[in-house]
This record gives sequence, structure tokens and C-alpha cells, in this order.
Amino acid sequence: MAIGQVTETKVFLFGTLRYDPLLRLVAGRSLSCVSASLPGARCDRAAFGDWPVLVGHAQGQAEGLLLACDPETLARLDAYEAVFGYHRHDVAAVTENGTVAAQVWRPDHDDPGSGVPWSLAHWVETWGPVTVQAAGDILRQLAHRTPSDIGRVVHVIRSRADAELRSRAWRRPGLVGRGFAADDVEIVERRHPYDGFFSVEEVTARFRRFDGADRSEVLRAVFRVTDAATVLPYDPVRDRILLVEQVRFGPLAQGDPSPWLLEPVAGFIDAGESPETSARREAAEEAGLAIEELHFVSRYYPSPGGVSQVLFSYVGIADLPDEAAGLGGHAEEHEDILGHVIGFDRAMELMEAGDLVNAPAIISLQWLAMHRHRLRAAAGLS
Repeated sequence: MAIGQVTETKVFLFGTLRYDPLLRLVAGRSLSCVSASLPGARCDRAAFGDWPVLVGHAQGQAEGLLLACDPETLARLDAYEAVFGYHRHDVAAVTENGTVAAQVWRPDHDDPGSGVPWSLAHWVETWGPVTVQAAGDILRQLAHRTPSDIGRVVHVIRSRADAELRSRAWRRPGLVGRGFAADDVEIVERRHPYDGFFSVEEVTARFRRFDGADRSEVLRAVFRVTDAATVLPYDPVRDRILLVEQVRFGPLAQGDPSPWLLEPVAGFIDAGESPETSARREAAEEAGLAIEELHFVSRYYPSPGGVSQVLFSYVGIADLPDEAAGLGGHAEEHEDILGHVIGFDRAMELMEAGDLVNAPAIISLQWLAMHRHRLRAAAGLS
């Protein structure tokens, strides 16, 4: 090798990095690829999600791209793939010029796949935008965190990315207000003093003032949390609701002597999941309930001054016999949850007495008070 010559490593791309916007973002620049294939392998959809896995198949031929990477580009791609537990393995790829020694990123363990061919086009349509959005955050964090540390919370990063895209697509009707928009805010600098399961972002910005005065710089901190769905189960026949009780570390940090709160069922909205699906899933996980009709209560920011989270609250029709009260929760998430079946009148007494200090509980119960007679009438009750 000549002095100063850069050694290139050839890698075979069979999956999501074939999506050019993602590849350019992760690599940090545009790259030139050639068509290639991998004999003896098949690209399947994973058994538990829409991502590609290579499965050995004697008559198979996985199609993909061959990429020649310089050391800097390879290091960026290696770090990104390591977040998902993928590392390079040797393969022999085939191009129009013959067989080429190459490497491919794949997990250290074999994934049996689902037996269904993976479709890049379908994945781009379904997951492309959120994956690119999440990749930007992953790459930022790789500057100061290890891939394994990021990998432990990558599902949360993807959920936050999905939440941001969902908020960008939403528009407040604007029936009252001056009509200012995001374009009226100039972001001078963003800093991230903390990244973990949650993230803290410090923003220096200038924004348009109502009095027309000059825009001075302000510093604000934002707690980045993914969106969540809440559902208040209601049985219109028995006229009762279900609330769950669990310890909450927000009140605990605040010094509250009663950090066990009474709440509706609630949980984070996973990436690719609708708020309605999340509400039904959480009802099953936290309380063992099958929700029938879901009635939308509101979309709202619980604390917009410093928390970038949107809540989607619902009242869900459910069968609530006495035995619906009991223990629940997702064991893998260390949830310890106790359900309480409470009559509607008693629930209103709890709210009036200040025993409900959770915003979704108050908002959802007030909505139920407004619509209760309609829901009972629909169930055949006067």
C-alpha cells in the first residue's frame, strides 16, 4: 500500500441503511454504492418487529448494496449499528464484477425471522421518517455516551422522535390568539446537559414579542419526555370507574408525604403506535381490562412551561365487577399497581376533597361528569 493511501472496507447493506436519507445522516456525507447480493441468505422481516434480519437459505439470495467505507465513515456506521447490538461479520458478496470479500452488520446471535420477506419500500413508508428523526438524536448522544448506554433507551429515543413528528403534523385551531408560529422563534443554541431515559435540553432563543420590542435572548430548560396516553375505565351499567394506585417519583422528589397517587391507566406511546392503541394496551397491562369504546377527552400539554410531553386522554367503556380491582402492572418495568373500583359519586367526592392530584384523573372525571348521562343512555340506562 502506498504511503498515505486510505484503506477502505467493503460492507454489504441489506437493510435500513439502504434508505439513502438515513445512510447520508449516519455516514455524515453522501456515499456511492453499487448493487450486490448475498448468496445463501434471505432477508426476512423480524419475528417481533418491522426490521430486517438475514436468514440462512440454501437457494436464497439477499439483495443489497456494496459500500466502500473509509475509516472515519466506518467508525460512524459501526457506532450507530452497535446501538442496536449489531457488529460486522465477514461475508462474500457478489457484484456484476464477481465475488467480493466484504462484511455485514448483524447481531452476534442468529435471528430466525418471521418467514415473511422484508420490504424496504414498506419500511420506508412506515418507519423511514421516525428512524431518521431518532438517528439524529442517537448520533448526537454518541458524542458523549457509549452505544450500549444508548441502546438501553433507544426505544424511548424512537418514541420521542415519533412524538415530535406527531406534534409537527398537528395544528391548534387558533380561534383566539395573535397567530404567532414556530417561525417567530429563533433558536440561538441548544445544549443537552443530561441524556438518559429522559432528556434535558437547554435552549437559548429569541422570540417575537407582543409589544413589538426587540427580541432579547432568553435561556430556558425543557424536560424531554415522550408522549403518553391515559384511559379512565368506566362501566356505565354499574356507574363506576377504575383508578390505579402506584408510587410516583415526581411527588417523592417534591417531598410529598403521599407519593402513592390515584390515577387513570396511563403509559408512554411507543414509536409507531397510535394513542388509542396505547390506551388499550396499557389497560390490559396495568389492570387486565379489555376496553370497548374509547371516548376522546383531550390532547394537552400537562406542563408546557418546561415539559415537552403531550397527553392523550380517553374514557374507555369497560366491564368493572368488584373483582376488577386487584394487582397489575408490567413486571419487566418493575410496575407495582393496585386497582380500585369506585362508584361515580364517590369518585366525585374524592375529587372535591383533593384526593385526586393527578391532572388526567381530574380532567377525565370532569369530562365523564359532562357526558355520563349520554354514555349511560347508550348502554340502555336512563
